[in-house]
Amino acid sequence: MRALAALLAATWFLFAGPAQAAMFDARAQLAAGNAAGARDTLIALLDDDPGQAQARIVLAETLIALGDGVGAEAELRRGVQGGFPAQQARHLLGSAVLLQGEPRRALDMLDAGPVAPDKMAYAGRVAGNAHLALGNIDRARWAFDIAIKGDGKNPALWVDVARFRGANADTAGARDAVDYAIELDSNQADALAFKANLVRMQAGLAPSLTWYEQALAVNPDHVEALIDYAATLGDMGRYRDMLVAVRKAAKLAPRDPRPFLMQAVLAARAGDYVLARSLLQRTRGALDDVPAFMLVSAVVEYELEGWTVAADQAEALLRVQPNNMVARRILAAANWSSGDVDSAADALAPIVSRPDADSWSLQMAARVAADRGRDSAARLFMARAVALAPGNAIPFASADRYGVAAGNAARDPLNPLVVIPAIRAQLASGDGGTAMTAALRLQDANRGVADAHMMVGDVAMAMQNWPAAVRAYREARRISASETVGLRLANAQHWSGDPAGAGATVVQLLEANPSGLSANRIAGHLYMDIGRWDDAIRYFERVRVRGGNRDLVLLRELARAWMAKGNAREAGRYAELAYRLQPASLDATTQYADILATLGAVGDARDLYEKAAAMDPRSKEWPRRLAALPR
Repeated sequence: MRALAALLAATWFLFAGPAQAAMFDARAQLAAGNAAGARDTLIALLDDDPGQAQARIVLAETLIALGDGVGAEAELRRGVQGGFPAQQARHLLGSAVLLQGEPRRALDMLDAGPVAPDKMAYAGRVAGNAHLALGNIDRARWAFDIAIKGDGKNPALWVDVARFRGANADTAGARDAVDYAIELDSNQADALAFKANLVRMQAGLAPSLTWYEQALAVNPDHVEALIDYAATLGDMGRYRDMLVAVRKAAKLAPRDPRPFLMQAVLAARAGDYVLARSLLQRTRGALDDVPAFMLVSAVVEYELEGWTVAADQAEALLRVQPNNMVARRILAAANWSSGDVDSAADALAPIVSRPDADSWSLQMAARVAADRGRDSAARLFMARAVALAPGNAIPFASADRYGVAAGNAARDPLNPLVVIPAIRAQLASGDGGTAMTAALRLQDANRGVADAHMMVGDVAMAMQNWPAAVRAYREARRISASETVGLRLANAQHWSGDPAGAGATVVQLLEANPSGLSANRIAGHLYMDIGRWDDAIRYFERVRVRGGNRDLVLLRELARAWMAKGNAREAGRYAELAYRLQPASLDATTQYADILATLGAVGDARDLYEKAAAMDPRSKEWPRRLAALPR
């Protein structure tokens, strides 16, 4: 059959004119994934013969494949003006406009006149994606159904269906759709790239790399795959490899702002904030509304002492993500640095009112309270920071929010996006039974949605039904291997009396996501418990390198591990950092004193033991250790 096809193609070329031959060649290049080559072939043809209307249509298809919606729309309009039937091009026009980020205008293009019957499936795909972009879920589903009926063996269509299902949190449905796309065409780069994204979410960072690499093997110039591949490498700490991928993506798509953002992240991590700011500015406002951009920009401006800009960026992010605690800390620090202590206090309030407030936020709150002349509050915050004691929790949702959430859920009881907030509100109000009933109903209707299973687990945890929580979180992990799911499962296993299972879950998390901070921290504590000091240090160091020397517990654990290894000098380095961080901490003071005594720094150790005795006058331990010091 291949020989016959080659003979027919050769015979066709004998009778075809130069224009037809060039278009045939361009279509062959496009089918082989070489869109750039097809574009160059067609541009050369049109330079010689600008009146080739059909060639302009084929060039438009090629430009769509390259993501150039503006160029494609221009070529389509020229082609139609040159005599190409409008109804044969209307589906492409809608696709070109959609690429420009204008879903409403794309739908208008499709509705402007008749669409050729053999192009209806393509038009259905465009309409489905446009309705999805506009949030019209039911209309998007209807449009994709039309496309499937007309062109159900098109792998590109099934990639779009997978994206649609993924956007609706139907992870299992998205997986089925993209697997079918790959079954139809194993060399479909879009399908392989989307599969990589799903694997990243379901199985973790490391397993997804193989799929990204397969997509890039099929199409080395696939910009979306390159960017997602680079992001995954960065999350794994492979920054050198990340930079190679990002730079290639930037070269292929010089107008795409995302590579500049990713390079800015790398520059910020390396401490080159001036370069990071320059890279952020090169996005030219295209990503100003993207949360990741706002966060990086806030950090960079804060480090460059642009307090006002840092605060503005953090506030903008909090309007989009009101529970983003990192943004709140940046906002508080920026306001405090600029002298606006009242705004700093307001920014910190939602954090320090929680029972699990971190020590950095509590120390900042103490400084802010002192600056405001509220010494008693400052002492309370500092005492909590030193002891890491819980404070007064704030409700998860107010009564008013409960009413709004419940009303939304009653209107759409099987939609995770509206039901989950209602269930959390029910939990906050103490109505666990009603919350569990709603969560189980949601779970039954959304078996492929990880959040639905997680919600059952969360309710079960609140009701202290540990086995039910473990079962629910395991179902969620079957769909999503995110750190959030894994840590919930490990916590439930711990409370259900299965510490070995909890440890195994954390190990699996680290295999999939080696750079996960929470998983590395927990792994460090697990290895401390069994005396594997080198492993504990390795995991704790991953956290310290990413977060800096601002975690008292982490620094003290590192000091303890180095002492257990017999390296008092290295232990002393971390103990000193912990003491300098919180000199009012009795534990940090005495640990540092013990290590200084071991190192022979008797005078410094004596000073610290005397300080400990003053801090804890009822204890007989510190006078005893003082007496044991050599004279």
